[in-house]
Amino acid sequence: MLVMEASSVFAAFDKDGDGKVSASELWCGLESTLGEDVSEEDAAAILATADADGDGLLNQEEFSRLAAGAHENDDDVAKRRCLMETFGMYAASSSTEDHMATTMITPASLRRTLSRLGSHDLGVEECRAMICRFDLDGDGALSFDEFRVMMMV
Repeated sequence: MLVMEASSVFAAFDKDGDGKVSASELWCGLESTLGEDVSEEDAAAILATADADGDGLLNQEEFSRLAAGAHENDDDVAKRRCLMETFGMYAASSSTEDHMATTMITPASLRRTLSRLGSHDLGVEECRAMICRFDLDGDGALSFDEFRVMMMV
């Protein structure tokens, strides 16, 4: 019964029926199915935390693990939500060649946010150096997972 329930929930989120849930499908599903008020950026960050194979989509197994994680300790959930909100504050969204939305902290988005917070002295190069320390994949930006590692140090 539980497997059938998980399967029907997955199908409700997988609007295009391709066997994968995208960030936009996750966002729509959280809003319409569960009544959760989340931003598209938060949905992308949630997806990134559960995307085990790194394809930018959730297959049924990844989705099920994400759903099972919804029953984690409330403190862990609150910490993760706070971390995702903080990440979203610094991150910038962009589209890739295959029209997938990605949310990353770039040198420009870091500088923009720090400037809003009153640090007008930092230039893009200083922000690039700050990001470089935790940029594990060398793409010049911080993903949510890289940000999470940085916050644990």
